[in-house]
Amino acid sequence: MAIETTRFDVLDHLEGGDPSLVAHALGDVARSIGITAVAKDLGVTREALYKSLSEDGDPKLSTLLGVAKALGIKLTVEAVDKGNNNAEARLGA
Repeated sequence: MAIETTRFDVLDHLEGGDPSLVAHALGDVARSIGITAVAKDLGVTREALYKSLSEDGDPKLSTLLGVAKALGIKLTVEAVDKGNNNAEARLGA
């Protein structure tokens, strides 16, 4: 009897807007390439990085940016609602 499976797409699980998902995803990537090397690049212990990027972790922005840099990726920010001019009004644009 064959087992029926469905295609798994990680993108289905990363676009929820939950900040902990970003940290957890970066942790997954860091573990896949070697978290010891990433921790060394950041100047933190491996254990501290595991804890920070765990499902229950709450890393600082500097940690997330440092991990991204160590992984050779760049995090970007973009407006959710392109029609929302509140930010432009505050910036005097």
